[in-house]
Amino acid sequence: MSSANQSIPVLVAGALGRMGSEVIKAINSSKDYQLVGAIDTQKEKEGQDIGSLIGLGPLNVFLSSDFEGSLCAASQNVPKDGSNNGAVLVDFTHPKVAYRHTRTSIAYGVHPVIGTTGITSDQLDDLSKFADKASLGSAIIPNFSVGMVLLQQAAAAAARFYEFAELTEMHHNKKADAPSGTCIKTAELIEEQRSYFNKPLVDEEESIEGSRGGYRPSGLRLHSVRLPGLVAHQQVMFGSNGETYELAHNTIDRSSYMPGVLIVVKKIRSFNKLVYGLEKIL
Repeated sequence: MSSANQSIPVLVAGALGRMGSEVIKAINSSKDYQLVGAIDTQKEKEGQDIGSLIGLGPLNVFLSSDFEGSLCAASQNVPKDGSNNGAVLVDFTHPKVAYRHTRTSIAYGVHPVIGTTGITSDQLDDLSKFADKASLGSAIIPNFSVGMVLLQQAAAAAARFYEFAELTEMHHNKKADAPSGTCIKTAELIEEQRSYFNKPLVDEEESIEGSRGGYRPSGLRLHSVRLPGLVAHQQVMFGSNGETYELAHNTIDRSSYMPGVLIVVKKIRSFNKLVYGLEKIL
């Protein structure tokens, strides 16, 4: 087991959110990691001990709303010899700031591990080039669930045999982006196996716009549901003459993501580029 001065320094952005607080609890439970920063926009709680705020008891790490200042403080301990052994940022914040947070983290030499979805393909391309230039291990992970990785692999395998498919994702009603980054990632993996799906057999007409879901150039349809009581759920349904083939993954509790988060935090410092998707880390 790593000693205290060998543990991986970690900052958490979105520290008071549901995922952020779970990450802090997971970090606190292992001697391989050390929490060195807690960032959140709730300025009225700034300066308070993050451990006390989330029910862990004092951790001697105090909440800050200064994202860039926190990165700057962490970057002071980044090795100057070119080795990727600096601090790691785990970010579960908001789609509107995900791109900026990732780019700023790279600029400070702090390895970003981004669980916030909503980063566009153009932004992803820009961040990939920026990480390559900095030779800094960086990760954008739409979903940290090992089970979801297995579903995506199974869906990609099935896509070779089915010409008709639709995807449905369901989340809590506080999720800002739709469809989810996980669902988009699943669609992309399916499309790597077949370029076109769902050849129209009739002239469809929607009596309510959007009833058939979001349309991708490949012909895939993506449907989003937002309701209180849900956490994160995804279904991929394939159809053929006389049969359907369904794959489903259900997240019951956010703690299920933590093994994936800790794996990425531990491994990302051995990379010198941006990786997209948990399957690239495992």
